[in-house]
Amino acid sequence: MSHWIEKSIFYHIYPLGCFGAPKKNDFTSPVVPRIQELEQWISHLKKMHFNALYLGPVFESSSHGYDTVNYYQVDHRLGDNQTLASLIELYHKNGIRIIFDAVFNHVGRDFFAFRDLQTHREKSIYRDWFSGIDFNSHSPFNDPFHYDGWNDHYDLVKLNLSNPVVINYFLETVSYWIDFFHIDGIRIDAADCIEVLFLQKLNKHCKQRDPDFWLMGEVIHGDYSQWVNCGALDSVTNYESYKGLYSSHNDHNYFEIAYSLNRQFGADGIYNQFLPYSFADNHDVNRLTSTLSDPAHIFPLYCLLFSMPGVPSIYYGSEWGISGARTPTEDTALRPRIKLENVTMNTVYQSLPEYIARLSEIRLHSPALQYGKYQQIYVANEQFAFLRQSTEETMLCVFNASSQSIQLDINELPIADANGEDLITNEQFHIKQSMLSIPILHPSSGLIIHLDA
Repeated sequence: MSHWIEKSIFYHIYPLGCFGAPKKNDFTSPVVPRIQELEQWISHLKKMHFNALYLGPVFESSSHGYDTVNYYQVDHRLGDNQTLASLIELYHKNGIRIIFDAVFNHVGRDFFAFRDLQTHREKSIYRDWFSGIDFNSHSPFNDPFHYDGWNDHYDLVKLNLSNPVVINYFLETVSYWIDFFHIDGIRIDAADCIEVLFLQKLNKHCKQRDPDFWLMGEVIHGDYSQWVNCGALDSVTNYESYKGLYSSHNDHNYFEIAYSLNRQFGADGIYNQFLPYSFADNHDVNRLTSTLSDPAHIFPLYCLLFSMPGVPSIYYGSEWGISGARTPTEDTALRPRIKLENVTMNTVYQSLPEYIARLSEIRLHSPALQYGKYQQIYVANEQFAFLRQSTEETMLCVFNASSQSIQLDINELPIADANGEDLITNEQFHIKQSMLSIPILHPSSGLIIHLDA
C-alpha cells in the first residue's frame, strides 16, 4: 500500500534561526509571533515543488531548541500554539505536510522535572526521570548530584526512557501534538541514543492515532535497518549517503557513492524495505557550498539527490547557494536569519533555484524515482549511471563530475532498444542493441532520461 512519504520532497527550516529569534530565552519577554513568517514561505515551497516541511524545534527551550523546557508550549520567542496550529492548517490547505522535531532523548536544565530534582534532591518525585542520577557526586554545573548528559553535554540532561512514567509523558505529548497541531509525523532527535523499546511503543501509539503518521529518526552510524525492521521507526537519516554525495565529488571518486547505493538499494540492498531521509546538508553540518571543492559539482550532486532512492530534502537557504561552516563551539553560521523579501543570491549559483525546482518537479511526477527499483549500470571515477524502474516507467540517470565534456558509451544495458528523453534538457537519446551513446555529456552535469521501454 502506498504512503504519502513516497511522493514527498521535504524542505527543512530551523525556525529559531530562520526567523531571527534571540539566542537565549529569558522566559519573561513578551510573546513575539516570529513563526508567522512561515506563511510567506508557502508560495516559495510551492514554486520549488516541495510538498512537505520538516520544522526544527518549536517548543519552549532555554536556547537552541534542543534543550526543551516545555513540550506543550510553542517557544515564546516564536509565537504561541494557536498561531502555529493555524499556520499548519494553512500549509495543509496548500498540500504541504508538516513534521515536528521531537527531542525526547534529553531536556534542558530548565525543564520542570529537573528543576524539582535540583530543589528536592533525593526526595524529588522526578529523580527516576533522568539517567545516571548519583547523589554521591556533583555535576559539572555543581549540582549536588551527577547525571548523564547527551554526549557529555551537561546542558542537555539525558532522560530515563525506560521509566514507564516518562514513556507515558511523551506518549501523551505526541497525542497532544497530533490532536492540536494535526502534524503528519516527527523527526526524532538523537534516535540512535534512545532505547529501542521506547521507540517501538511510541511508533505503535502514533499509528493507533493515525495509521499514516511517519516517524523518522536521526541515526548517524551503523545499519539503519535495525531501527526500522523491529518496528521502532519508519525511516532514518541517511548520513552514509550524505557523506558519499559530497566526498565522491570532492575526491573524483563516484565509486564511493555507487558502493553505498548498491549496498543500500541494489538487488540485495539492506534498505529496500523503506525510504531513508536523504539530504546534502542540514542544521548540524556545513552548508554544501562550504563543503564542495568545485562549485560546479553542486549540479550533478543535487541531480543525484533527487534521483537516488530515498526521501529528498533541501535545507532552507541552500537552494540559493548560501554558505556556512560550523566552528568547534558555534553552529550559528549553519542556522542564519533569512528574510524571503531580501534573500542574497550567491551569483555563482544563479541558476540553482530553477534547477532544483525542475528536479523536484520531475521527481513529483515520476513513480520510478519515488519508489522504483535501483540498478547500477556504469561507474567510473567521474561518471556514474543507474536505472530506476517501476511498473509504470523506467528512468536512466547519468552523471558527469568531470570538468570536461566527454562522449560516454554505455554497453550491455538490460534494455534492448528504446527511445529516451532527458527530462532536464529535453535532449533525445536512443538505445540500440543494448547500447547507449551519449555524444556530449556536459561537464558537471546530470541527466534523467525517461525511456519508452
